[in-house]
Amino acid sequence: MDKELVRQLIHASGIFVLILGLFLRIDVLILLCVIMVVSVEIMFVLDKYINIPVFSNIMSICKRSEDERGFLYFFIGIIATLVIFSFNLSIAYSAILLLLIGDSLSTIIGRRFGNHKLPFSKYKSIEGSLAFFGVGFICCLILLPPFPAFIGALTGTLTEAYSPIDDNIPIPLISAMIMTVVIYLI
Repeated sequence: MDKELVRQLIHASGIFVLILGLFLRIDVLILLCVIMVVSVEIMFVLDKYINIPVFSNIMSICKRSEDERGFLYFFIGIIATLVIFSFNLSIAYSAILLLLIGDSLSTIIGRRFGNHKLPFSKYKSIEGSLAFFGVGFICCLILLPPFPAFIGALTGTLTEAYSPIDDNIPIPLISAMIMTVVIYLI
């Protein structure tokens, strides 16, 4: 199986956080996310010195580099979104779905079918961005009315395409902020 496909499936499997959110209070969910990120960060360090069953095998398949920090940024994005937007979990969960599903699918589709580069972006494709937007809009529609869902998906798509930093943090935060503005101020 393709290394990047495995990586993106693991990325999308973060949906378990939202499923747990159906059963746990938000503060417990946030604490659980913090415990997970600290535990995995410890395993990253230990993995350099010893073989950790299952974890080391997964890392050897999908790690991009020795200083990999995508997982850390991934959970910082989720935790920050849950903390800041806990007043409206529909917004928070929609923004997190954009990160989990939209970002993963855009990478898979962009790498497989991305023949047309986005303007001002040498690594991102129109095909990947369209995949992000389409699936992101559908995901947001599960929890939000059509207009905020559309704006959230559009914001997530543009953030994923043009963020100058690792997109795992800004995708959910910027999307949630814009969806909040649309829902509460427009």
